[in-house]
Amino acid sequence: MDYRLQKKISYLCFVLPAFMIYLSMMVVPVFFSAFLSFTQWKGYGPMEFVGLGNYARMFTDPVFHIGLRNNIMIVLVSVFGQIPLGMFLAYILYRKIVRQYNLFEVLIFLPITISSVIIAQLWNQIFSPVGIFTALIRFLSGNRDYIMTIVENKNFAIIPIMFVLLWQHTSLYMVIFLANMQRIPNSAIEAAQIEGAGEGTIFLRIVMPMLGYVIFINSVLAISGSFKSFDLIYSMTRGGPAHYTEVIAVYMYNSTFVYQNYGYGSALAIIIIFFIVLSLLLTRGVTKIFKVE
Repeated sequence: MDYRLQKKISYLCFVLPAFMIYLSMMVVPVFFSAFLSFTQWKGYGPMEFVGLGNYARMFTDPVFHIGLRNNIMIVLVSVFGQIPLGMFLAYILYRKIVRQYNLFEVLIFLPITISSVIIAQLWNQIFSPVGIFTALIRFLSGNRDYIMTIVENKNFAIIPIMFVLLWQHTSLYMVIFLANMQRIPNSAIEAAQIEGAGEGTIFLRIVMPMLGYVIFINSVLAISGSFKSFDLIYSMTRGGPAHYTEVIAVYMYNSTFVYQNYGYGSALAIIIIFFIVLSLLLTRGVTKIFKVE
């Protein structure tokens, strides 16, 4: 047998199993969900073809509008909160500005290693009417009757969840930035210090330009992760009260498995994929405009 043919067959033997798993676990379910999105189906019995009815329903569905708004707010917090804060913390550790920076790194990275369900239960205790936050406000204000009511507000109920997401996921971006900062040549930093550059100048003029593509990768992770947000939110509030903390992924789960509306749930799943792809294309377009390498 020809050597080149043997080489191709060996490559195929290694790649084909992984490709088949990817095809069966990712591609086929997406196409099947796309098919279901045009139907009305309870998971059993006959399917009723409804065309674009499920998608048309979204335009008048107030719960979907709340979920979309909350998802967009989470995207903004992720891109303009988690990423800049993660870069700032990474720079502090990279330049060893704080003492005991190894301990500091472990403490910051700890939240991402804890299960989202456990984190949800911990922060629910903090934000509860008899939790630590309420006790702290009562102590500082002297008002012993104070009760935290932000979770009952239609416009602000999502804020505690956004804060927890910021606290939990910033550490992931910090580690990614820190790993790439450690690849920056020390000679560039030393030359800038000889010229009298301060930490702010080094960060803005040397470190950030060298991390342009890393910022793009982190933006991709942040945007896709924001639209897929489910476990923490479902564990904390299940989308309540009155759908105030609903996101599209939670609404999709409830529509599909709680109310057994597989058609509408599949349409919501396709919309999530659409928004992720659209956001990534826009992010890629921005990086091309600013020539991020």
